[in-house]
Amino acid sequence: MKDEDGNVLYVGKAADIKKRVGSYFQNSSQHSPRTRELVRKIADIDWIIQSSNLESLLLEYNLINRYKPKYNVRWKDDKRYPYIKVHWGDRYPKVTVTRKKMDRSSGHRYFGPYTNVWAVHQSLSLLRKIFPYLTCDRVITGTDERACLYWDINLCNAPCIGNTSEEDYRLMIEDLCSFLQGRTESVVKRLRHEMRSASKQQRYERAAVLRDQLQAIDKVVAKQQIIGSHKTDIDVISLARKKNDACVQVFFVRLGKLIGRDYYLLEGTADQNNPSILSAFVKQFYHVSTFIPSEILLPEQITDSPIIEKWLSGLQSKSKTKLIVPQRGSKRKLILMATENASATLDAVRSQWHLDTQKQEIALAELKSSLKLPRTPNRIECFDISHTQGEQITGSMVVFHKGTPNKSHYRRFTIRTINGPDDYASMKEVLVRRFRRLLSYQETKHPQPKSTDSFAKAPDLLLIDGGKGHLSIALNVLQEFGLTSTISVAAISKQKEELHLPQQKLSVKLNARSSSMFLVQRIRDEAHRFALQHHRHRRGKSSITSQLESIPGIGPKRRKSLLRHFGSLEQIRKASLTELIGVNGMTTQSAQSVKDELLYTRINKV
Repeated sequence: MKDEDGNVLYVGKAADIKKRVGSYFQNSSQHSPRTRELVRKIADIDWIIQSSNLESLLLEYNLINRYKPKYNVRWKDDKRYPYIKVHWGDRYPKVTVTRKKMDRSSGHRYFGPYTNVWAVHQSLSLLRKIFPYLTCDRVITGTDERACLYWDINLCNAPCIGNTSEEDYRLMIEDLCSFLQGRTESVVKRLRHEMRSASKQQRYERAAVLRDQLQAIDKVVAKQQIIGSHKTDIDVISLARKKNDACVQVFFVRLGKLIGRDYYLLEGTADQNNPSILSAFVKQFYHVSTFIPSEILLPEQITDSPIIEKWLSGLQSKSKTKLIVPQRGSKRKLILMATENASATLDAVRSQWHLDTQKQEIALAELKSSLKLPRTPNRIECFDISHTQGEQITGSMVVFHKGTPNKSHYRRFTIRTINGPDDYASMKEVLVRRFRRLLSYQETKHPQPKSTDSFAKAPDLLLIDGGKGHLSIALNVLQEFGLTSTISVAAISKQKEELHLPQQKLSVKLNARSSSMFLVQRIRDEAHRFALQHHRHRRGKSSITSQLESIPGIGPKRRKSLLRHFGSLEQIRKASLTELIGVNGMTTQSAQSVKDELLYTRINKV
């Protein structure tokens, strides 16, 4: 279902599309307010016919994930959740944290998704003491003269100097993977056997290392709660709702032990019943999950249960997955425990939202009073310039709505007309381009902007990262476009943390501990970060291009093909001759030139 601008409002599936669609346009008095609002916005309906219910289920998820419709139940955070990635396809696998989409074809292993990236890094810091895996980018030959500092502090086994074999290193990483899956018994059993064997062979240093490793594992495992005598894999899912907010709690039980839990906030749940919400969550969660248990416990029966069971069973090869709604016994107690946790989590999150909203309202009110603004600056836009001695000049625009960042409205600018380090001229170009887009939109026939159209809305406060000179530039641009009476402007100096205002000789010094000062600093720092990020990306891309340009036989088309295929210069350098030849437009001769040139530059660099 789409609105008049072609934006997707809702994605659904039905065995009888005519009957399902027709229900939206009949008996409107019986519809919920949310459904009536949806129907008012519908201008067009598209449909796709699938050959089975299972195919429809998969397509429904893909479309919801792609368009993120407002009226579908979905995860509240639109960011990608982090995974632990074990680079199993490499000879000596590293362990990293990634938010990128899983690439199962690479042979690498993934664990997650997790909701708290800080907790993931904390867990890996602990696991690295038990399983000291690689983190560096060295090419492991086993013949290096010396290891790095991590070897000295027992956080790496140093395969680079031949201290451990490829077989032993991969066995250790296999243990780490088992540990992440909650399968610690097999790891402990093998390590104890190896420790005793080493002791009998009088390899006491090796036995001591294994003993310390086992003691560290015991400390971690001791914290895992045993919840049942049956050594099965179970996910326990429960739901809590307060007004229009919903929280799903998931307990992860592996081999009868509770190894962890996570919570997920949902949106689009208003006027939806619990089975529909749980069904939507199960489909979204297990589409991106790296492990499917044999049993999934739910508080109540969900819609499409048989189809979802069939789909989940198809995702794992060993056994079938069952969706169970326990009515009594230990499994029912697990559901009640998960529900209680979900409710407590939602209360805590809602309290934090309320507290954050209060802080933001106070900060905006203080800012309005201190700067004598005509209205509360609900939309603040901040601009910054970044470059290296006048090279690769970039500009940034960050947007804060009611005191919080609206990242979908952030915009980057590549400076086109300025040569050399001229911050004033660069800032002028950015502001002219920004407000030219604003006036262009205002002159069109459609007064209502799209939610993602950042340039269509005028800011209440224009904040410039700079001093009086930058303020003058901004005032001149606003005057040029006739916006001085509608948009307030201020510039924040980088050294004294003072705000410069139009027609005021003295700057405004906000209280260093005030909420308004913290807000202004946060906005300024975010604009600086965003501009610098774009500048570094362009500088890195330029460096890669310049290195490839020096290779004989590699023109613009081949450079583009190489970067599109491998993604970075380092990946091109690691590629084999066969992989290079396989890139569109490459020949054996040109591939050999790339290999020779990049190998030569690396040797010289070393």
